[in-house]
Amino acid sequence: MELQTNAGAAVSVADSVFGAPYNETLVHQVVTAYLAGARSGNSAQKNRAAVRGGGAKPWRQKGTGRARAGTIRSPIWRAGGVTFASQPRDHSQKVNRKMYRAAMRSVFSELARSGRLTVVDSIPVSAPKSREMRDAMKGWGLDDALIIDSEENDNLHLAGRNFPNITTTDVDGINPWLMLRHKSVVMTASAVKQIEERLS
Repeated sequence: MELQTNAGAAVSVADSVFGAPYNETLVHQVVTAYLAGARSGNSAQKNRAAVRGGGAKPWRQKGTGRARAGTIRSPIWRAGGVTFASQPRDHSQKVNRKMYRAAMRSVFSELARSGRLTVVDSIPVSAPKSREMRDAMKGWGLDDALIIDSEENDNLHLAGRNFPNITTTDVDGINPWLMLRHKSVVMTASAVKQIEERLS
């Protein structure tokens, strides 16, 4: 199949990468796994065993008229431990390479079918200026986009970081969640070729 660039030229791409059927279940699983892996999982509280003190029984078991108690660090006591204390944990989910690549092909194909994928010969940002990024977005007719270049571009990153609806990255930094959170995706022709080589 062919993708049209903004200059009217055509870029030939593999159907296996940009013409695959959309597997919503797989994409959902991969995106969920990606977001789960980004969770810090460092929430921690102390249970009754971790709270300092409470080694001695406060009073004898019978004869005082009060409720029996074994420790002053019981969860029902002031300054006691937490009943179901949260502990540090790993939220990451396993997604093998085959599943991840299939999800990426599915997302790229759906973007191409829905007209949300724009291919450009080059990105007209030669300096770290917000004005140049604004002019480029106006030229493309977009207001919310993920911009993917073939390699790391400091000028592009600095020019786009002030815009909340623009994310800039290189081919190494893309992921399914990042592509789906924006209305449109803008890619250079060289980036398209790199992605095609990696996902074919």
